[in-house]
Amino acid sequence: ASLSHPGGNITGVFSDFPDFGMKWLELLKEAIPALSSAVVLWDPATGPVQLNAVEAAGQLLNVKLEVVEIRAIADLERVFETAGERRPDAILILSSPIFGTNPKLIAELTLAHHIPTVTLFSEIARAGGLMAYGPNLLGTFHQTGTMVGKILQGLRPADLPVERPTKFEMVINLKTAKALGLSLPTSVLLRADEVIE
Repeated sequence: ASLSHPGGNITGVFSDFPDFGMKWLELLKEAIPALSSAVVLWDPATGPVQLNAVEAAGQLLNVKLEVVEIRAIADLERVFETAGERRPDAILILSSPIFGTNPKLIAELTLAHHIPTVTLFSEIARAGGLMAYGPNLLGTFHQTGTMVGKILQGLRPADLPVERPTKFEMVINLKTAKALGLSLPTSVLLRADEVIE
């Protein structure tokens, strides 16, 4: 019914923050001042919340966005290959289990096709993507564990509000930036929680 009163037999931690769309594009604009186009990877199964926010941010920041639907991990190689031919300035990867569970593959495709990526999944940046800004997944797991504990003690899931993550992190892979020929400004690097050199 709502995040504070979910009803039914459901609760959890919800991490789709629409305002991340603006943050990701702002970070890309700072890292790549000439940024004018980006490909957005979107899994339609996740709903339109983040996509709508990113499209609105693209209009505000004057960045042309091409949305590409990804329905399975097998689509990724084809999409990166096509993007490599079109030469967008960057790829923005929205939230989806398809992306979050395949950080190594996405990092390899980022480097193979020489395209900077930004996402909310820090593991993609750690594996070789350019940047990530989003919830600290370890913190999210702790929140979820606390909720499970409450349910095991007898509370009904419907009585527990759906929580939002409380810890966020920004990870920048400087090795990847150098491999892509990018010189990231100090203002971006100083805001990072983790810089991989």
